[in-house]
Amino acid sequence: MHPLLSFYHHVTTPHLQLISRLPSSSPEFGGPTSSSLSLLFSGSKCRQSLVIRCSDNPQNVDLPRYYSKKEKKPFPVPILELRRAARERMKSRKGQPKRPAPPPKNGLLVQKMIPLAYAVLNARTTLINNLKKLLKVVPVQACKYCNEIHVGPVGHPFRSCQGTNSSLRKGKHEWVDAVVEDIIVQIEAYHLYDRLGKRIPHEERFSVPRIPALTELCIQAGVDIPEFPTKRRRKPIIRISKSEFIDADESELPDLPPQDPKPVLLTEIPDSEIIPPFNDEEIVLLAEETLQVWEKMRSGANRLMKMYPVRVCGYCPEIHVGPTGHKAQNCGAFKHQQRNGQHGWQSAVLDDLIPPRYVWHVPNLEEPMLQKELRNFYGQAPAVVEICVQGGAAVPEQYKPTMRLDVGIPSSVSEAEMVV
Repeated sequence: MHPLLSFYHHVTTPHLQLISRLPSSSPEFGGPTSSSLSLLFSGSKCRQSLVIRCSDNPQNVDLPRYYSKKEKKPFPVPILELRRAARERMKSRKGQPKRPAPPPKNGLLVQKMIPLAYAVLNARTTLINNLKKLLKVVPVQACKYCNEIHVGPVGHPFRSCQGTNSSLRKGKHEWVDAVVEDIIVQIEAYHLYDRLGKRIPHEERFSVPRIPALTELCIQAGVDIPEFPTKRRRKPIIRISKSEFIDADESELPDLPPQDPKPVLLTEIPDSEIIPPFNDEEIVLLAEETLQVWEKMRSGANRLMKMYPVRVCGYCPEIHVGPTGHKAQNCGAFKHQQRNGQHGWQSAVLDDLIPPRYVWHVPNLEEPMLQKELRNFYGQAPAVVEICVQGGAAVPEQYKPTMRLDVGIPSSVSEAEMVV
């Protein structure tokens, strides 16, 4: 007997009602088949709790969970695991001599990370310049009242606006032409002259300059920018206590020998000097290059974050590049009055530093208008990836599951009702 038929033979009426609400098993619409859906019960008797185990076929993967502004972000590593790892480190180091702190904890730079920092910063500049050119040929829409964007000549019809007077417009968006700042979110952070120095107090929050957080991360990793000076040490610091240290005497050190010239930093092209690509072949080449620098920037930033710590507030998007967060009491998130405006600092992940800005994927460029009734069948992708795909670049493998490229989209609403 077929496994699904044997399952229906032993199932009770409440379970049949639950199964009837599951997606169809027809592979035409990307629904689960007999090989991609297994229904498990705990115990020999049939219970009300039903566990659904999906297959490993990555054709329909949900996006990262959206956390409400009324809840705190989860820690990248749970607290219990951090404590367990700390106890194991203390147990393994018991009875052994104390080792000197390695860079960058001792104030020195990690020399092998300096070329990577220059490459990440140049990749960011190249990405911005390429997006300015692609926006001339690939239309991108942005809502006038909220931060939602859509890649296509017309905006999507979904009523999901939460901006000003959204209730009067019943959640309908009002679309205008987007700019680069709508696609790449500029997360800013305080620039530190000394990354191991004292924390920025609340009274000095306006006197410390703020720059893009990714730029600050590259500066701390070894990039020299004259506009934003930073302290470079040649000797490790002398640690007095956990929170106190003094700088070693560097007056007797000889002068630095002539070094190889550092990589040249690229500059952003002004909007008035942007030249769009002439033909389709140039558009495809530009889109593929943009995808490459996007992945290069994200992978390089992820490597830098593993060496140079980055903090994020668990309640708001505030980012601080450094071992400890600042003391500015400017958090206005949920229940900030109970914290006196102080941030809840925790370790940041890559999406906190470089938000991907997911947008709806347009499966058919000949008919770019999405249908409101077929919303559950459409996938999503980062805005940069969707722009490059519509420009002619191949879809990267890691973004195919969320874009739902293998899921068939019904041609009408009546056909979509047959799926459920």
